[in-house]
Amino acid sequence: MAATESVRVCAVAAKAAAGSVGRASAETIDSALRGIADRLVTARDVVLKANEEDLAAAEAAGLPAAMRDRLRLGEDRLDGMSHQLHTLAGVPHPQWRKVVRELPGAVVQELRRPVGVVGANFEARPNVVVDVASQLLKSRNAGVLRTGSAAIGSAAALVDSVVAPALAAAGLDPDAIQLVRQPGRETARALVSLPGLIPLVILRGSGASTHELSMAAAAHGVRTLAHADGGGVLYVHRSADRERVLRLVEEGLDRLGVCNRLNLLLVDQAVWDVLLPGVLAVLDRLGVAASRPPHPHPLGHEWALDEGHEATVTLAPVSGPVAAARLAEEETSGLAATVVAEDEAAASEFLAAYGGTGAFWNVSTRLLDGFKLLGIPETGINVDRVPGPRGPVTFTDLYLRQFVVTPRPAG
Repeated sequence: MAATESVRVCAVAAKAAAGSVGRASAETIDSALRGIADRLVTARDVVLKANEEDLAAAEAAGLPAAMRDRLRLGEDRLDGMSHQLHTLAGVPHPQWRKVVRELPGAVVQELRRPVGVVGANFEARPNVVVDVASQLLKSRNAGVLRTGSAAIGSAAALVDSVVAPALAAAGLDPDAIQLVRQPGRETARALVSLPGLIPLVILRGSGASTHELSMAAAAHGVRTLAHADGGGVLYVHRSADRERVLRLVEEGLDRLGVCNRLNLLLVDQAVWDVLLPGVLAVLDRLGVAASRPPHPHPLGHEWALDEGHEATVTLAPVSGPVAAARLAEEETSGLAATVVAEDEAAASEFLAAYGGTGAFWNVSTRLLDGFKLLGIPETGINVDRVPGPRGPVTFTDLYLRQFVVTPRPAG
């Protein structure tokens, strides 16, 4: 079957099932989410077996360790996913109708309506199948999901043995969440080419591929929420506590293949020579290389996307808070930046000058995550500099706004 046709088949099935989800009560939706959470435990043998097969194939194909880490599930991750879904099921649903203004003889109401079918293209991370599916369901949307070829086996096990049975048990159409099972990048391009079936597509992955798909989507009249570029920044002010700095460096490198990890470390020139030995010792202990001046690459080069070089951090001196904020915003994607300082005035100066998506003081950029920050799983982190959902995108962002004007009730 051709790539476009395989995606179209999924889209048609999802659209036919969208009404089942769109009309469902809050209780039904939350019951389905709890069902998915429970099946992540009861069906774990099936899911883990499929994941082990994906991991073995990935290792045989020579995929880098960071990519295999993103691919790996394991019992701990499944337990974490289950916990997040139970939490999500307990989050109150937004008000779907509210009065925004009263006119002479009329009432203006704002309604939240589902998009219908939302597409999602993401890297070979099977946990994202559940993250995205849960957000789509909570927002009462159907979905067509496409993941990297390395994760298709794990993704299929999650959809077939976890998501679909939970939907059916809750009385919803199990076709509401579709998975594109045909490998190859042609299916990604097909996903962003069907505006009549899939008007909105969530894009995650490497910057280059996501930007390419965003342009293809625009040419076809498909809207996108692109979660492409990342790279956390840590700026160390001269007033910073040394032990706090070393702790935040380590916390920012607990996982190397994620977008909000420590990527660029900026150190105040006044304490560069003093702090550098300690920082280098931590990096050495973690098995992470330091890229020091002069840099043979752009200052904001994102190491998480550099296969084989993920275990690297860029180090550079900087003159002060404003200069650090400008570098963090102009040389990187603007995902997230932390200032480490005991001087409140210096921290405030940095935070005021930095316009990125997430700004932190004495806290790791790893906190920029839907569940850690908001208590809700995310579809991804949007760094667009235009109006619309920015930062972790959750179910509260996946809706259409409609204005309804009705006669004012008599009396």
